[in-house]
Amino acid sequence: MNFPNFDPVAIAIGPLEIRWYALAYITGIVLAWRYVLWLASKPPRLLSRDNCDDLVTWCTIGIILGGRLGQVFLWQPDYYLANPIEIFKIWKGGMAFHGGLIGVILALFLYARAKKIPFFAVADPIAAATPIGLFLGRIANFINGELWGRTTDVPWGVIFPGGGDQPRHPSQLYEAAMEGLILFIVMFLLARRESVRSKIGTLSGAFLIGYSIARIVGEQFREPEVALSTAITWGQWLSLPMFLYGVYLVWRAKPVPPRPAASPPKPTPGR
Repeated sequence: MNFPNFDPVAIAIGPLEIRWYALAYITGIVLAWRYVLWLASKPPRLLSRDNCDDLVTWCTIGIILGGRLGQVFLWQPDYYLANPIEIFKIWKGGMAFHGGLIGVILALFLYARAKKIPFFAVADPIAAATPIGLFLGRIANFINGELWGRTTDVPWGVIFPGGGDQPRHPSQLYEAAMEGLILFIVMFLLARRESVRSKIGTLSGAFLIGYSIARIVGEQFREPEVALSTAITWGQWLSLPMFLYGVYLVWRAKPVPPRPAASPPKPTPGR
Protein backbone atom coordinates (compact mmCIF):
# COMPACT_ATOMS: atom_id res chain seq x y z
CA MET A 1 0.00 0.00 0.00
CA ASN A 2 1.09 3.59 -0.51
CA PHE A 3 2.36 5.59 2.43
CA PRO A 4 -0.46 7.66 4.02
CA ASN A 5 -0.32 11.34 3.12
CA PHE A 6 0.53 12.62 6.59
CA ASP A 7 0.93 16.33 7.20
CA PRO A 8 4.18 16.67 9.22
CA VAL A 9 2.66 19.71 10.97
CA ALA A 10 0.36 18.65 13.81
CA ILE A 11 -0.75 22.11 14.97
CA ALA A 12 -0.48 25.43 13.14
CA ILE A 13 -1.39 28.74 14.77
CA GLY A 14 -0.51 31.52 12.39
CA PRO A 15 3.24 31.32 11.74
CA LEU A 16 3.71 28.96 14.68
CA GLU A 17 3.96 25.31 13.67
CA ILE A 18 4.25 22.30 15.96
CA ARG A 19 5.28 19.19 14.10
CA TRP A 20 4.36 15.64 15.03
CA TYR A 21 8.02 14.93 15.73
CA ALA A 22 8.24 17.70 18.33
CA LEU A 23 4.85 16.78 19.75
CA ALA A 24 6.00 13.18 20.24
CA TYR A 25 9.02 14.35 22.26
CA ILE A 26 7.00 16.82 24.35
CA THR A 27 4.27 14.28 25.11
CA GLY A 28 6.80 11.55 25.87
CA ILE A 29 8.72 13.73 28.31
CA VAL A 30 5.57 14.84 30.14
CA LEU A 31 4.17 11.29 30.43
CA ALA A 32 7.54 9.93 31.52
CA TRP A 33 7.80 12.66 34.18
CA ARG A 34 4.39 11.71 35.61
CA TYR A 35 5.36 8.04 35.63
CA VAL A 36 8.68 8.79 37.37
CA LEU A 37 6.75 10.73 40.03
CA TRP A 38 4.59 7.66 40.64
CA LEU A 39 7.62 5.37 40.88
CA ALA A 40 9.44 7.76 43.20
CA SER A 41 6.50 7.60 45.61
CA LYS A 42 7.11 3.88 46.12
CA PRO A 43 9.71 2.38 48.49
CA PRO A 44 12.66 2.83 48.78
CA ARG A 45 11.72 6.50 48.04
CA LEU A 46 15.17 7.78 47.13
CA LEU A 47 13.91 10.71 45.02
CA SER A 48 11.86 13.67 46.16
CA ARG A 49 9.23 15.52 44.15
CA ASP A 50 11.73 18.32 43.61
CA ASN A 51 14.28 15.83 42.28
CA CYS A 52 11.76 14.51 39.75
CA ASP A 53 10.83 18.01 38.64
CA ASP A 54 14.50 18.95 38.20
CA LEU A 55 15.17 15.85 36.13
CA VAL A 56 12.69 16.94 33.45
CA THR A 57 15.03 19.76 32.44
CA TRP A 58 18.23 17.76 32.81
CA CYS A 59 16.92 14.81 30.79
CA THR A 60 15.43 17.03 28.08
CA ILE A 61 18.80 18.69 27.51
CA GLY A 62 20.52 15.29 27.46
CA ILE A 63 17.99 13.87 24.98
CA ILE A 64 18.20 16.77 22.54
CA LEU A 65 21.96 17.35 22.61
CA GLY A 66 22.92 13.68 22.84
CA GLY A 67 20.35 12.50 20.32
CA ARG A 68 21.31 15.08 17.72
CA LEU A 69 25.06 14.73 18.19
CA GLY A 70 24.65 10.96 18.08
CA GLN A 71 22.92 11.24 14.71
CA VAL A 72 25.67 13.54 13.46
CA PHE A 73 28.70 11.58 14.63
CA LEU A 74 27.46 7.97 14.85
CA TRP A 75 25.25 7.74 11.78
CA GLN A 76 25.75 10.49 9.20
CA PRO A 77 29.07 12.29 9.85
CA ASP A 78 29.86 12.80 6.16
CA TYR A 79 26.48 14.39 5.40
CA TYR A 80 26.42 16.74 8.38
CA LEU A 81 30.05 17.78 8.05
CA ALA A 82 29.31 18.70 4.43
CA ASN A 83 26.06 20.47 5.45
CA PRO A 84 26.71 21.81 8.98
CA ILE A 85 23.64 24.06 9.00
CA GLU A 86 21.49 20.90 8.85
CA ILE A 87 22.71 19.94 12.32
CA PHE A 88 20.44 22.57 13.85
CA LYS A 89 17.27 21.56 11.92
CA ILE A 90 16.08 19.02 14.46
CA TRP A 91 12.44 19.57 13.47
CA LYS A 92 13.20 17.63 10.28
CA GLY A 93 14.01 14.52 12.33
CA GLY A 94 17.31 12.78 12.88
CA MET A 95 17.75 11.89 16.55
CA ALA A 96 19.85 8.84 17.36
CA PHE A 97 18.77 6.78 20.36
CA HIS A 98 22.28 5.68 21.32
CA GLY A 99 23.46 9.30 21.32
CA GLY A 100 20.42 10.35 23.35
CA LEU A 101 21.17 7.56 25.83
CA ILE A 102 24.72 8.83 26.31
CA GLY A 103 23.41 12.38 26.73
CA VAL A 104 20.87 11.34 29.37
CA ILE A 105 23.41 9.20 31.24
CA LEU A 106 25.78 12.16 31.40
CA ALA A 107 22.99 14.48 32.56
CA LEU A 108 21.90 12.01 35.27
CA PHE A 109 25.49 11.52 36.41
CA LEU A 110 26.02 15.25 36.80
CA TYR A 111 22.69 15.71 38.59
CA ALA A 112 23.23 12.78 40.96
CA ARG A 113 26.71 14.04 41.78
CA ALA A 114 25.46 17.58 42.43
CA LYS A 115 22.65 16.34 44.71
CA LYS A 116 24.73 13.57 46.33
CA ILE A 117 22.23 10.89 45.29
CA PRO A 118 23.32 7.39 44.17
CA PHE A 119 23.43 7.40 40.36
CA PHE A 120 21.18 4.37 39.88
CA ALA A 121 18.64 5.74 42.35
CA VAL A 122 18.15 8.42 39.69
CA ALA A 123 18.67 6.24 36.61
CA ASP A 124 16.31 3.37 37.51
CA PRO A 125 12.99 5.27 37.38
CA ILE A 126 14.14 7.10 34.24
CA ALA A 127 14.96 3.75 32.62
CA ALA A 128 11.50 2.39 33.48
CA ALA A 129 9.85 5.43 31.88
CA THR A 130 12.00 5.60 28.75
CA PRO A 131 9.88 3.17 26.63
CA ILE A 132 7.09 5.76 26.69
CA GLY A 133 9.22 8.18 24.70
CA LEU A 134 10.56 5.42 22.47
CA PHE A 135 7.04 4.38 21.49
CA LEU A 136 6.00 7.92 20.57
CA GLY A 137 9.31 8.61 18.83
CA ARG A 138 8.95 5.57 16.57
CA ILE A 139 5.40 6.59 15.69
CA ALA A 140 6.80 10.01 14.74
CA ASN A 141 9.43 8.29 12.57
CA PHE A 142 6.60 6.56 10.69
CA ILE A 143 4.64 9.79 10.27
CA ASN A 144 7.80 11.48 8.95
CA GLY A 145 8.29 8.63 6.48
CA GLU A 146 11.86 8.05 7.68
CA LEU A 147 13.88 5.03 8.82
CA TRP A 148 11.78 2.69 6.71
CA GLY A 149 12.28 -1.05 6.50
CA ARG A 150 13.73 -3.46 3.98
CA THR A 151 11.81 -4.40 0.83
CA THR A 152 9.19 -7.08 1.39
CA ASP A 153 6.23 -8.89 -0.15
CA VAL A 154 4.12 -9.05 3.03
CA PRO A 155 0.55 -7.74 2.54
CA TRP A 156 1.13 -4.79 4.91
CA GLY A 157 4.25 -3.56 3.11
CA VAL A 158 4.32 0.22 2.57
CA ILE A 159 5.67 2.20 -0.39
CA PHE A 160 7.46 5.11 1.30
CA PRO A 161 8.21 8.41 -0.45
CA GLY A 162 11.90 8.34 -1.29
CA GLY A 163 12.08 4.60 -0.67
CA GLY A 164 11.63 3.47 -4.25
CA ASP A 165 8.62 1.76 -5.80
CA GLN A 166 8.89 -1.46 -3.82
CA PRO A 167 6.86 -2.13 -0.64
CA ARG A 168 8.89 -2.05 2.55
CA HIS A 169 8.42 -3.25 6.10
CA PRO A 170 6.91 -0.51 8.29
CA SER A 171 9.81 -1.20 10.65
CA GLN A 172 9.10 1.98 12.61
CA LEU A 173 5.85 0.39 13.81
CA TYR A 174 7.59 -2.88 14.64
CA GLU A 175 10.09 -0.95 16.74
CA ALA A 176 7.32 1.08 18.37
CA ALA A 177 5.75 -2.19 19.49
CA MET A 178 8.98 -3.85 20.67
CA GLU A 179 11.02 -0.93 22.05
CA GLY A 180 7.98 0.94 23.29
CA LEU A 181 4.87 -1.06 24.17
CA ILE A 182 6.32 -4.48 24.99
CA LEU A 183 9.38 -3.10 26.77
CA PHE A 184 7.21 -0.74 28.82
CA ILE A 185 5.02 -3.66 29.97
CA VAL A 186 8.09 -5.67 30.98
CA MET A 187 9.58 -2.71 32.84
CA PHE A 188 6.25 -1.93 34.51
CA LEU A 189 5.91 -5.50 35.80
CA LEU A 190 9.44 -5.33 37.20
CA ALA A 191 9.10 -1.82 38.64
CA ARG A 192 5.93 -2.64 40.57
CA ARG A 193 7.90 -5.16 42.67
CA GLU A 194 9.56 -3.63 45.72
CA SER A 195 12.19 -6.38 45.72
CA VAL A 196 13.32 -5.18 42.27
CA ARG A 197 13.15 -1.45 43.04
CA SER A 198 15.22 -1.91 46.19
CA LYS A 199 18.12 -3.40 44.20
CA ILE A 200 19.22 -0.20 42.51
CA GLY A 201 20.68 -0.80 39.08
CA THR A 202 18.32 -3.69 38.30
CA LEU A 203 15.80 -1.60 36.37
CA SER A 204 18.56 0.17 34.45
CA GLY A 205 20.12 -3.17 33.54
CA ALA A 206 16.77 -4.66 32.57
CA PHE A 207 16.09 -1.72 30.27
CA LEU A 208 19.47 -2.03 28.55
CA ILE A 209 18.91 -5.76 28.04
CA GLY A 210 15.36 -5.32 26.78
CA TYR A 211 16.12 -2.43 24.45
CA SER A 212 19.19 -4.09 22.95
CA ILE A 213 17.21 -7.28 22.22
CA ALA A 214 14.36 -5.29 20.67
CA ARG A 215 16.77 -3.21 18.58
CA ILE A 216 18.77 -6.22 17.40
CA VAL A 217 15.56 -7.97 16.29
CA GLY A 218 14.11 -4.79 14.76
CA GLU A 219 17.26 -4.21 12.71
CA GLN A 220 16.46 -7.41 10.79
CA PHE A 221 13.52 -5.58 9.20
CA ARG A 222 15.02 -2.08 8.96
CA GLU A 223 16.90 -0.77 5.94
CA PRO A 224 20.51 -0.29 7.12
CA GLU A 225 21.56 3.36 7.22
CA VAL A 226 25.26 2.58 7.32
CA ALA A 227 26.71 0.15 4.78
CA LEU A 228 28.88 -2.46 6.48
CA SER A 229 30.62 -5.50 5.05
CA THR A 230 29.29 -7.68 7.89
CA ALA A 231 25.92 -9.35 8.41
CA ILE A 232 25.57 -7.39 11.66
CA THR A 233 24.19 -3.87 11.17
CA TRP A 234 25.62 -0.75 12.77
CA GLY A 235 22.58 -0.49 15.04
CA GLN A 236 23.19 -4.06 16.23
CA TRP A 237 26.87 -3.36 16.87
CA LEU A 238 25.94 -0.36 19.01
CA SER A 239 23.40 -2.45 20.94
CA LEU A 240 25.70 -5.35 21.83
CA PRO A 241 27.66 -3.43 24.51
CA MET A 242 24.33 -2.27 25.97
CA PHE A 243 23.22 -5.88 26.36
CA LEU A 244 26.45 -6.95 28.06
CA TYR A 245 26.47 -3.99 30.44
CA GLY A 246 22.80 -4.57 31.24
CA VAL A 247 23.55 -8.17 32.23
CA TYR A 248 26.39 -6.93 34.42
CA LEU A 249 24.15 -4.37 36.16
CA VAL A 250 21.47 -6.94 36.95
CA TRP A 251 24.10 -9.39 38.22
CA ARG A 252 25.80 -6.87 40.51
CA ALA A 253 22.68 -5.12 41.82
CA LYS A 254 22.37 -5.15 45.61
CA PRO A 255 19.60 -3.96 47.93
CA VAL A 256 19.86 -0.32 48.86
CA PRO A 257 20.86 0.03 52.52
CA PRO A 258 17.95 1.04 54.74
CA ARG A 259 17.78 4.65 55.75
CA PRO A 260 18.70 5.25 59.40
CA ALA A 261 15.75 5.80 61.65
CA ALA A 262 15.04 9.42 62.42
CA SER A 263 16.11 10.52 65.89
CA PRO A 264 13.22 11.42 68.20
CA PRO A 265 12.84 15.17 68.80
CA LYS A 266 14.58 16.45 71.86
CA PRO A 267 12.28 17.67 74.62
CA THR A 268 12.06 21.39 74.98
CA PRO A 269 13.68 22.43 78.28
CA GLY A 270 11.37 24.02 80.76
CA ARG A 271 11.54 27.72 81.29
